[in-house]
Amino acid sequence: MKKAIVFGAGGFIGSHLVRRLKAEGYWVRGVDLKQPAFSATAADEFVVGDLRDRALVDKVIDRGIDELYQLAADMGGAGYLFSGDNDAAVMHNSAQINLHTVELALERGVGKVFFSSSACIYPKYNQLNPDDPKCAEDSAYPADPDSEYGWEKLFAERLYLAFHKNHGLNIRLARFHNVFGPEGPWQGGKEKAPAALCRKVAEGKDQIEIWGDGLQTRSFLYIDDCLDGVRALMHSTFIGPVNIGSEEMISINDYAGMIADIAGKSLKINNIPGPQGVRGRNSDNRLALEKIGWNPKMTLREGTERLYNWIVAEIAKT
Repeated sequence: MKKAIVFGAGGFIGSHLVRRLKAEGYWVRGVDLKQPAFSATAADEFVVGDLRDRALVDKVIDRGIDELYQLAADMGGAGYLFSGDNDAAVMHNSAQINLHTVELALERGVGKVFFSSSACIYPKYNQLNPDDPKCAEDSAYPADPDSEYGWEKLFAERLYLAFHKNHGLNIRLARFHNVFGPEGPWQGGKEKAPAALCRKVAEGKDQIEIWGDGLQTRSFLYIDDCLDGVRALMHSTFIGPVNIGSEEMISINDYAGMIADIAGKSLKINNIPGPQGVRGRNSDNRLALEKIGWNPKMTLREGTERLYNWIVAEIAKT
């Protein structure tokens, strides 16, 4: 039986990943500050602890681990990342986790280490046109991410690549693009656009508020497709970095309209000032298809229907 560790196993993607690995027959240890918020962990062993603490990382990475998935980070939606109030914490906390991870994964001889980077590493200057953003993997330099979160992710990519080059650490790097689905944050300030919009539509009577003019564009990847991409990368010989995202781009106003249609509601969109990030972002999956044979399968509408119905059920519990 293969053994895996998932850092960030209490979070949205991490908790889903633990279930996927268990379904594939792995023994799994999860590590995070907290247990998953919406369902019991599927991990064989779950360690509640702070991965910024080197002693904890030293404790949880033992010898004989086949795969380590490093998804832990200080992050949130636009309201958290672009306010400017959390920049020092975002950079310091995530960098500490990654520095401990590479050092101890190397020391303990972990078979393969996966690091979840982000589309936030891509330069602002390539994402000014909402209709034609440039997010191919080789467009990352000259670097100019739009947030400190993006800068830390780019630093971490270089950190893992340097440990691979100098010490032979076997790594895989993926750049996630707006992953969404059930059992993720949907209120409280750290939720991302799909969950926030679903909540606003579900609770809306006559209108909903959208930050910015709503013409900014994004693509959103359903969680199951994300996990398929992660597993395809881990089974391949390609190190990365590689985009794991959807190419189904949509404006935020149009996406809100789609959710309202799913809900069977007619709601006015009230565009208000607020953080919105880059003007346009869309995954470029040419390299993923070439190197790991992966492309997402689920449409944005189908995935959003699943998320909306889950959020409606969560609201009913409150």
